[in-house]
Amino acid sequence: MLAARKRLLVVVLGVLSVVAALVPTGTTAGAVSAWAPESTAKIKPGVQMYTAGAQCTANFVFRDGAGNVYVGYAAHCAGKGESSDTNGCTTPSLPLGTPVKFVTGGNFFSSGTTVGTGRLAYSSWISMQKLKTKNPERCGLNDFALVRVDRASVKLVNPTVPVFGGPTGLAAPPLSAGARIYTIGNSSLRTGQPAKKSGKVLSRVGTNLVLGYEIQTANPGIPGDSGSGYMDATGRAAGVLSTINVGLGLTPVTNTMGNLVYELAWAQRYSGITGLVLARGTRGFRP
Repeated sequence: MLAARKRLLVVVLGVLSVVAALVPTGTTAGAVSAWAPESTAKIKPGVQMYTAGAQCTANFVFRDGAGNVYVGYAAHCAGKGESSDTNGCTTPSLPLGTPVKFVTGGNFFSSGTTVGTGRLAYSSWISMQKLKTKNPERCGLNDFALVRVDRASVKLVNPTVPVFGGPTGLAAPPLSAGARIYTIGNSSLRTGQPAKKSGKVLSRVGTNLVLGYEIQTANPGIPGDSGSGYMDATGRAAGVLSTINVGLGLTPVTNTMGNLVYELAWAQRYSGITGLVLARGTRGFRP
């Protein structure tokens, strides 16, 4: 079963134009006693997420003012386009309310074990299409979605990133070229087990705002890793994996990640979810 089909978009970065300003607001929530112990939690950063048969990787955990719990991934994980359809302002998406499964052990030969369920609660692609957004940078780099964890599955959630710990908050100001980054990928094209990876920022992407980054890791993001979260050298949540870039030169395979600061700010403004914040890990960050 090739569950990771066409879900990590394949593009070569180009020159993009001007974006409108969007200032991030309050962003994090402290750890709470209600989280499942990290050692037994099944739903956490790096867990596999299946949407209509397509597989992605969870980035971080979020909460709202009413106590609902969400897990983030990329908006294109619920997209209905082809792998080359990178424009979130024109590519169709599955509707809000679409069921999503949290899965462990999914690989090329097995669909894995479902450990929890949720429903698509927010998609940057859907929001931008409703707002008739036209700016090409925003349309290409704002690739973030939230799955609301079903009530019966909330008891299985812990926000701590496996191996590394954290997140400790949100990364701001934007990262610079050369900044170290850390992530957990969990593509079903591998073994079905989370893969820890580290690398660096190659360059910022964006004209007026740093809406994303071109990045490089020793083990590049592949289909199924889409949506996975990246932390900076202090464990702050920095980005969401969106695309793989294949070209020529000294770094023929790189990835693009969206800047989570601005992706979350957009969600706080347009999702209709009141009090949306990032949840910090219950264990400190150690790279």
